[in-house]
Amino acid sequence: MTEQRQEVRARRVLYIPGFDPVPARKYRERYRRGGTEQAAISGYSLDLGPQRTKGYYGWSVETRIGGHITHADVEVLVWADIVKASMAHGIVATYWQLLRTAWAYVGSGALFRLMRLRKGPVIAALYPVLLLLGQLGLALCAAGLVGAGLFGGLYRASLAVDLAVAGPAAVVVMASVALAAGWAVAWGSLRWFKKRDPWLGWYLMHDYAFSAGHGGAYPPAQEARMRAFADRIDEALHADVEEVLVVGHSSGAYMAVSLLADLIRAGRVPDGGPKLALLSLGHVVPMVSFLPRADRLRADLAFLSTRDDITWLDVTAPGDGCSFALCDPVAVSGVAPEGQRWPLVISAAFTQTLSVERQKALRWQLFELHFQYLNAFDQPKDYDYFQITAGPLTLASRFADRAPSPGRITRPVNRYTSIA
Repeated sequence: MTEQRQEVRARRVLYIPGFDPVPARKYRERYRRGGTEQAAISGYSLDLGPQRTKGYYGWSVETRIGGHITHADVEVLVWADIVKASMAHGIVATYWQLLRTAWAYVGSGALFRLMRLRKGPVIAALYPVLLLLGQLGLALCAAGLVGAGLFGGLYRASLAVDLAVAGPAAVVVMASVALAAGWAVAWGSLRWFKKRDPWLGWYLMHDYAFSAGHGGAYPPAQEARMRAFADRIDEALHADVEEVLVVGHSSGAYMAVSLLADLIRAGRVPDGGPKLALLSLGHVVPMVSFLPRADRLRADLAFLSTRDDITWLDVTAPGDGCSFALCDPVAVSGVAPEGQRWPLVISAAFTQTLSVERQKALRWQLFELHFQYLNAFDQPKDYDYFQITAGPLTLASRFADRAPSPGRITRPVNRYTSIA
């Protein structure tokens, strides 16, 4: 794709991951791999270099597109340590989380309203509950079989030796031994499931529990980290660049909304400074904004949606079963004000932008589909993550004439619409 002009020679990109315990270097590797592939497909050059800014983990990028050279500094705003800490619960605590999280969504009525938007992410939310209950059932069945078998074997052995050995006291001892063995098997099975987590049920359970644990309000540790993130964005807004682009993926999307709302309210966006833009990818905003105590997030959504000092592009895809595809996060949350401008909701349209072969390869890789926005597309259209983050046009110009995707969902179905 040949660009006709250059608006951006230098850009700062601040990327906010979702609920992800992986180290930040994984995102650099994903960017390097996807950027190299996309550049080859689309006919431009892209090279990664070392980090040039102080702060969290990052890297630099240089692109040559249509004869224009653009430099970008990408920084990952890391909160994986908070994610890991929230996942450090033991087995009993995790099952207690399961009960509390299920009640948070069922008791508040949020679950049933979420299903009126998209069934995919609701099924994804129910999946870890059903999986962990199924694993508990298997562990108890295994415990019962082992305990019953051991008790039966001990009892028969005692009868074979001497009938007197099988008296009441002996039966109690044998039952205790069998019970202990069964408990050991059950506990060992659950420990194996938790440690290996082959189907990612425990990880997802911690994810939803983290969001629901405070009824939609941000936990204190997350609020504190977001204040540190705001300082990093503030520093970028005073750098010698033409655009500051904040990217929020999955859970990171609603964090980005609150961060930018806080910065603008506090007067920390300088007049005449770089263009400020927000790119939200694969958002799960309703999973939080539909909860009773999400007043802050709902207020931030409403506030940001009318601003003329930002550009906000929201990209999802129906093929991503973990996101609320094409759902306008402001409108569906029931807080769309008069004069709403943002976000511009578009589809990444996996069925059109990925070849049949690529779609087949990703068919059962649900998590990789959720990260596809950060990858290369072998049949790209107007969405190109690498040109957006490292190309010569601002986000506002790149999508200036783009209409919302026809399948956009704007109906307000949220029961809770109070704002802080």
